[in-house]
Amino acid sequence: MLAVVVTLIVIVLYATGGVFSGLRTAANTVVEPFNWSVNEVARPVGHFFAGAVNYSDVVSQNQKLRYELGEAQQRSNELWSYERQLEQESTELDVPFVGSLPTVAAQVTTLSPTSFAATVDIDKGRNQGVLAGMPVVANGGLVGSVLSTTPNGATVRLISDTSSSIGVTFANGTTDIVVSGRGVNNGLAATSVPLTTTLSPGTLLATDGLEGGLFPPGLPVAKVATITLTPGAATYNLTLRPTSDLRHLSYVDVVLWEPSA
Repeated sequence: MLAVVVTLIVIVLYATGGVFSGLRTAANTVVEPFNWSVNEVARPVGHFFAGAVNYSDVVSQNQKLRYELGEAQQRSNELWSYERQLEQESTELDVPFVGSLPTVAAQVTTLSPTSFAATVDIDKGRNQGVLAGMPVVANGGLVGSVLSTTPNGATVRLISDTSSSIGVTFANGTTDIVVSGRGVNNGLAATSVPLTTTLSPGTLLATDGLEGGLFPPGLPVAKVATITLTPGAATYNLTLRPTSDLRHLSYVDVVLWEPSA
């Protein structure tokens, strides 16, 4: 009996093992396609997220590069502007004709000419030694004189102002005439010039520096543009072109000079 029971148990275990093995095989067969599908679907999704992260990094780096490029461009523009300003300042303040007279460089802050009055404001005043009546020059020659001052600013009346009158000379200082302003767009003029005076278009007129005059001698003022002779008159009239560009002033020099000096 014992042998029979043992034999039955062995048979049952073998049979059971076979069934379980079959079930495992069947289960693997059923599940395997799903494993493949999940892997195939999950792999692109993983790539997508990885790509998204990489793309975000690229966008961030691109924005950073654009910002840095913009800063570099701005610095380049500022440097160019500074160099241009320095060049312009150096050009406009090149005034060898003042000789050894001391000067104060100033920037024009306001240019406010009208049809008759012509004035500019500058950023230097009494605190820098600028006083009313002092000559103001720029590249080319005389541009005007200080009309009024504040501690750190001044108003300059240009030579084209209708109330401006300047004693000038030419022909090696042998002939003196008075030059008057005719308004911003009308240049300068001189009237009642004796017929005995010899001059021609292009003749340079400079301040005469007579005792008690408002300006030191030798400051260029204007050049003769046209000469008009009235028939039967004993004098002729001149239209003159200022030696400085009065309409585009950016920097000027105030000559620290007073008539009593």
